[in-house]
Amino acid sequence: MGLGFGEKVHLPALIDCPLTEPVALWHHRPERLQQACSATGLPGFAQFEALLEDPRVQALVIATPPEPRFALAQAAIAAGKHLLLEKPVALEAEQIEELQRQALAAGVTVAVDFEYRAVPAFQQLAALLQQGAVGDPWLVKLDWLMGSRADGSRPWNWYSQRAAGGGVLGSLGTHAFDTLHWLVGPTRSVSALRSTAIPERPLPDGSGRLGAVDAEDIALLQLELDTGSGRRLPAQVSLAAVTRPGRGYWIEVYGSAGTLVLGSPNQADYVHGFQLWRSRNGGELLELAPDPALAFGHTWPDGRVAPVRRLIQWWAEAALERRPMLPGLGEAVLSQRVCDRALQAADSGLRQPI
Repeated sequence: MGLGFGEKVHLPALIDCPLTEPVALWHHRPERLQQACSATGLPGFAQFEALLEDPRVQALVIATPPEPRFALAQAAIAAGKHLLLEKPVALEAEQIEELQRQALAAGVTVAVDFEYRAVPAFQQLAALLQQGAVGDPWLVKLDWLMGSRADGSRPWNWYSQRAAGGGVLGSLGTHAFDTLHWLVGPTRSVSALRSTAIPERPLPDGSGRLGAVDAEDIALLQLELDTGSGRRLPAQVSLAAVTRPGRGYWIEVYGSAGTLVLGSPNQADYVHGFQLWRSRNGGELLELAPDPALAFGHTWPDGRVAPVRRLIQWWAEAALERRPMLPGLGEAVLSQRVCDRALQAADSGLRQPI
């Protein structure tokens, strides 16, 4: 469901996974659905209700834009379907908590596509932190500076609307916050500054008129992370979609016994280009060889497919065993709550507790 990222990334991942078989497509626009059906050879459902009633469909991947995702997920859970949801799962944390209650009552397994948890370099970083490679962590710095929306002629769409889940907090922040929670611990407070560098974009109707943009394309945040040791770890997060050419994704962890740096300037996918460096006790940063035990069995030209394929495997195994999935709705609630509080912090100018 959803034929942008869904068709490009989820579909080849579902085909490759031995535990899943794609059986149908759905899109709200009939012409787009027909186009995808012709390209893939899969049948399509014009009516969502008919899709839910089909016994062949045991699970759904919902990769639509954020705004309709909550209602679609509610209906799917009520029909007893397992779910893999793109993020942001919903427009506010309370909606995700409601999905969590409904999924537990229905006994369905719900995964959320926080695919950085499935990327080998990130898994290697997580393992090193668990092993105490930096000692006591003192500071985390995460820069995610992209140029994907730096072109002012890129048309206005849902991404331009704050109320529709658009902006860098939803697209990049949800991933960034989940990664920090996974690597270090949950966020306990946040302060934020949000900015819209390109306040108008051409409407997609070809009229030449401009539509107002109220979703942020830059967000600067300061978080306090709970390490579980009674200490609060400061984290600085910089997110942008208008930094041309952009620096890419970089995360740095500084501690009492060393430093770890993970990053990639490649903005095209999540795998190709990531490197990991380590410094011990203030020494030189040295690149670490990738851990072969964490490598993908194979990759695709579009590097985004491989981590999604790995996450789909985890989801399918959890669904078949009727057990909870991680990352799932619990992780999505924590990430979305940071997004919600960050918007409140930016609007009020006050630090927000979480």
